[in-house]
Amino acid sequence: MTVLGNRALGRAALARQLLLDRSVLPVLDAVAHLGGLQAQEPQEPFVGLWSRLTAFDPAALSELLSGRRVVRTHLMRRTVHLVTADDALAWRSRHDAMLRQRVLGTYRAELAGVDLDELAAAGRAVMADGEPRSMSELARTVEGRWPAPGRRALGEMLVAALVPMAQLPPRGLWRRKAGVRNVPLASWLGREVAPPSPDGSDPVGRALVRRYLAAFGPAASADLRAWCGLAGLPAAVAALRPELVAFRDERGRELLDLPDAPRPDPDTPAPVRFLPAFDNAILGYQDRRRIIDDEHRGLSVAGARVALVDGRVAATWTVEDGTVRVTPLRRFSRAEDDAVAEQGRALASFLSDGESGRVRVADRAR
Repeated sequence: MTVLGNRALGRAALARQLLLDRSVLPVLDAVAHLGGLQAQEPQEPFVGLWSRLTAFDPAALSELLSGRRVVRTHLMRRTVHLVTADDALAWRSRHDAMLRQRVLGTYRAELAGVDLDELAAAGRAVMADGEPRSMSELARTVEGRWPAPGRRALGEMLVAALVPMAQLPPRGLWRRKAGVRNVPLASWLGREVAPPSPDGSDPVGRALVRRYLAAFGPAASADLRAWCGLAGLPAAVAALRPELVAFRDERGRELLDLPDAPRPDPDTPAPVRFLPAFDNAILGYQDRRRIIDDEHRGLSVAGARVALVDGRVAATWTVEDGTVRVTPLRRFSRAEDDAVAEQGRALASFLSDGESGRVRVADRAR
């Protein structure tokens, strides 16, 4: 079986993630291809798409949110994701059990003795009036019946797990700050969440496997699980195995992939790319060494914004007073330093609508 080294896997990941060459895909198609973007920090998806698409206009994403074609909702790994409306409705039921378990993992003691089906029914009854509510406001309406768990535990369980919710604009719009206001997903989108398959065939699970490999492959089953948080996909993987190709990584893990998906030459040049906090290009794997060194792995879960140089995480970045400030994690060559500065200027211009092109790499101003 062919062994793919970290550099080969990294180039494949960049190609699938639209980071090797910026794509001309429309914004909606890009969000769909990527399987959504992690979005608990509302402005971060704009940087993620700017790094992936040619001539990205942030107004296009805002319009998709306001027009209810993309939606912010709890989904993969119980994190807020920006996904297409079609994917939110198709995938949500498949994630229900995982979402419950993840909330219970935090609030098991507080929610002991609470009948979650009864709590869900109470939450749906409250939200049936169509009024947007914060998590705290929703929890307040039911805490008289279940006072022991406390408002936080009740609210988290209702909003993140029991009642499929959409976070309403203006939260998530370009340069808008707004608190979280929730409405039922079906109410906001005008369509019901797709129910689980009655015959146990799990077409959604198979679709998730295909979509994951298209955006992240080649990958191991553990990588797939790290992306979506679902443990119950072995049957879907087994059903698809005849149509997949297999490799091994340097650790000996089996990697599966779509046969015609891009797997570029490991020596393909990789341009500098700036990634937002919690980007799935890093978080979408259990073994992240194809893109980030183990010693820097903590950055990916701490919310650090990172820059890719030669296809790997090589710096962190922040924005202060209109200046993109880059802190290298290793020494750059002169050519790398110039490429980081050039891309940093472009990012500063994007973030400021052309008012600033300032970048500082380490202690040198550009």
